[in-house]
Amino acid sequence: MNKVENAKKIAAVLDWYHMNGVETIFGEQTTDWFEVAKNPPVQFAPARPRPTAPRSKGPLTASPQRRAPNQAPKQAPKQAHADHTKAAAIPAQAVLEAREISAKAQNLEELRSALTAFDGCSLKKMAKNMCFADGNPQSPLMLVGEAPGRDEDLAGVPFVGRAGQLLNKMLAAVELSRQEDVWITNTVYWRPPGNRNPTISETEICRPFLERSIELIKPKIIVALGGPAAKNLLSTKSGIMRLRGKWHEVDIGGQSVQIMPTLHPAYLLRTPAAKKLAWHDLLMIRQKLRVHKEE
Repeated sequence: MNKVENAKKIAAVLDWYHMNGVETIFGEQTTDWFEVAKNPPVQFAPARPRPTAPRSKGPLTASPQRRAPNQAPKQAPKQAHADHTKAAAIPAQAVLEAREISAKAQNLEELRSALTAFDGCSLKKMAKNMCFADGNPQSPLMLVGEAPGRDEDLAGVPFVGRAGQLLNKMLAAVELSRQEDVWITNTVYWRPPGNRNPTISETEICRPFLERSIELIKPKIIVALGGPAAKNLLSTKSGIMRLRGKWHEVDIGGQSVQIMPTLHPAYLLRTPAAKKLAWHDLLMIRQKLRVHKEE
């Protein structure tokens, strides 16, 4: 194998690691854990000599047992787990820059171009493509999800993976077309590593672009898909189960918008029993759309 082919194979492996959220290397030499599992190293504990009881001519008597001091059992130290949903501090300069740039956009194409040139969000450095939006911007219904996943990152379009396919079926069930009747976007526009939830810092940096898109589109109804999207749009800490199934009125850019939080399609794939809750929300959304058309 020549050096060029070897370099291409190494680059492909590193790219695969990157797409799956691998960000840390623990050693310079690789370990074939499959071979280790087949031939585990044998470890022998050192033999301990058996204690011999001293001979006694007198009668055998039980020796008094020593009581161990009252000590709390030792516990293994707890491992710290990183909470990616929290951020130590929101970079104010990046948020300010995002507000200034997004406010200058007079239409969606200008907003897309401004977002493409924006380098204030660190997610952009780790993603392959930006996922701006999809659908019909003239629609009164806007869907806002959490963040792009692996399939979305590759395609540069939101909701194209398994969750997106389920979303298409959910819309079709209430006689809505993805390309004609909805406008779909996310709270952040680049894929977080390992498909984790976006941090507060990342959502706040991208928030001016989301709000500006709402100002330009002027939707009558916004559907927040999942907890992170609902919390971001409603500026609340309440969970999705408390928020879903209820209408919330929010002022965005001087415009009053009705928001319906519902369960994310990815959650429905993991919890099929919750589909009945999402179906209830969809019926409420369809009824609200009919009311707006009659006005």
